[in-house]
Amino acid sequence: MKLISFDLKADFGFFRKPDTNNTINLSYNIIHKPAVLGVLGAILGLEGYREKGKLPEYYERLHKLKIGVEPLEHDKGSYAKTNIKYSNTVGYANKGSNFLTEELTLISPQYRIYLLLDESNELQRKLEKYLSEAKAEYIPYFGKNEFSAWWEKESFREYSFQKVESKIADSIKIKTVFKKENVLKEHQETPVPDMLSFANMENPFMYFERLPNDFDLKLMQYNLSEYVYSTYLIKNSFNISDLYHLQDSDDYVQLL
Repeated sequence: MKLISFDLKADFGFFRKPDTNNTINLSYNIIHKPAVLGVLGAILGLEGYREKGKLPEYYERLHKLKIGVEPLEHDKGSYAKTNIKYSNTVGYANKGSNFLTEELTLISPQYRIYLLLDESNELQRKLEKYLSEAKAEYIPYFGKNEFSAWWEKESFREYSFQKVESKIADSIKIKTVFKKENVLKEHQETPVPDMLSFANMENPFMYFERLPNDFDLKLMQYNLSEYVYSTYLIKNSFNISDLYHLQDSDDYVQLL
């Protein structure tokens, strides 16, 4: 197995949420795994959606990939947004009047994408080669085809790593967004601050977002989970699954 990363960016991004507020369509702030799979599928030249109710080729061939996401150039986990208004006058979009809609669009989103690749898998070897050369079969984009995404080959990195298999005594830095596993019990939730070390107090913050982690294959819609991104050191990290230690920097990432 090989752990790599590359820095993916775009001028704008719109990762549509399935829920809307009146005519305003909202975007997820952090790129999620289903969207990352779409980007990787475009890079490899795999087919996208062709038939209603059928999953695309890129998902079928890539959904088992272990992926982590680290936001870059953000404001405490959040990106600036602008409201873009659209008018659609084609006949099938409306009945006798213009269809007006608005999209709350991300400005200059950037993410470091971590991938755990199986070197015995031919497709994943091809993906590593394309990423290291900044090469793509199709132009990847952030949610809409007018928001093309890119990366420089200089951002490609390979890491010495080790999967965390036992309890870590020290507080650790988790560079990626990580899944919040705690659940409600008797109307009270185990508070996230119980996992924080306040030794690291330089510009501390916590960012929370409910993000898609996969598709519900029966309902053909997103499965959602609660995620956290923080600059705090994290203690009691045994509560967080699928952690990997980046041995060169002594940081950690979660790959799901």
